Amino acid sequence: MDDQSIHHLREALRFSPENVPLRLHLAEVLLNTGRLDEAEEQYNALMKLADEDIAKRGLVKVFFNKGNYSKCIVLLEVLMEDYRDDFELQLLYTKALYRENSIADAVAAYQRLHELQPDFKDEELDEGLKVRHLQEEEDMLESLDDPTFLQKPNIRFEHVGGMDGVKKEIDLKIIKPIQHADLYKAYGKKAGGGILLYGPPGCGKTFIAKATAGEVDAKFVNVGLNDILDMWIGNSEKNLNRIFETARNNTPCVLFFDEIDALGANRRDMKQSAGKHVINQFLVELDGVENDNENVLILGATNAPWHLDPAFRRPGRFDRIIFVPPPDQEARAAIFTLKLANKPVGSIDYHTLAAKTESYSGADIEAVIDIAIEEKLEASFSSGIPKPMETKDLLNAIKKHKPSTAEWFTTARNFALFANDSGLYDDILKYLKIKK
Repeated sequence: MDDQSIHHLREALRFSPENVPLRLHLAEVLLNTGRLDEAEEQYNALMKLADEDIAKRGLVKVFFNKGNYSKCIVLLEVLMEDYRDDFELQLLYTKALYRENSIADAVAAYQRLHELQPDFKDEELDEGLKVRHLQEEEDMLESLDDPTFLQKPNIRFEHVGGMDGVKKEIDLKIIKPIQHADLYKAYGKKAGGGILLYGPPGCGKTFIAKATAGEVDAKFVNVGLNDILDMWIGNSEKNLNRIFETARNNTPCVLFFDEIDALGANRRDMKQSAGKHVINQFLVELDGVENDNENVLILGATNAPWHLDPAFRRPGRFDRIIFVPPPDQEARAAIFTLKLANKPVGSIDYHTLAAKTESYSGADIEAVIDIAIEEKLEASFSSGIPKPMETKDLLNAIKKHKPSTAEWFTTARNFALFANDSGLYDDILKYLKIKK
């Protein structure tokens, strides 16, 4: 459309400024002719006049064509809350993520595109993501052979302050079967199996997993979602199999899966068939049907056990579920001692600090120390000499940082009270001192 026609549309709008179809037509014309700033202006005006979603769809295209991919992504995420299966939006979302170089998210979005239209092809995405995928697959194979992938932790339970109940359960389920293999064999029990650690974030689930490996002088593999999930159908399952095979070839070995709820979400709530296949593969690997998992010790960690597929909790899988609460007073004192080591400190009353930080996670305690350090740094700038932290500095920092576990316990409390027929979350009630 030429400038004269656009001029006539503007004139018509001047006499009828609330004419939504007319303004929408003008906005689309401006968009299609590359007059992006003017199109953005019209779509913003439409936001005040009509269904916001119509205007947002136009703005998404404006931002995309302008190369403002971050704005485009934010707006698309808002739209897709209501239009999850809209192919056009999903395609724009995938391309915006790819061009923004958010490759992991682009891969996940591209998987979703193929679920909506299995035969869909796009030259830019196919070429760009496939090349990266081949490189990532090569990196994955190399990483499995890399000695750093198989760690050998030098920490043991003695380095874990408090958490006696957690350590005792892990000792009975995982450590004793390896230390007394002949005894267990006499009863037809194999050394191995899985434990699921759950609790609020930042409370030491990864640390206790490493200490478990240290207790039995085992190798340790910390498995993240990025080590498993892959955009190409079937490759996530292959990645899982490779990880388990690496563990089986290096026994005794502790496999630690963090954020396992993201990997093992309940299949009943899952619309993506690819996700179901990954879960099924995980269950096959856990069962050791085709391979022997003896002396492969599997620990999973989750902040949301209620989202985990129930099949993971069957005997032989994650059949022991352990609540990892915020560190107790002894553990909090140990954390303060550890985190303040090699820092300029004066006389520190660790007992008082621990008593004042009930319900604080390990991550919260680190945040408290950071706040105190920042204030000391500011006071040290004039003299250039580090001023030592005292107990009062840390107590002041504690007042400024509230425990982050409160929100988690609000959710957990509801599950423990109203979705706890099997008694799975009784430990939460016990910790909160709630009688059912």
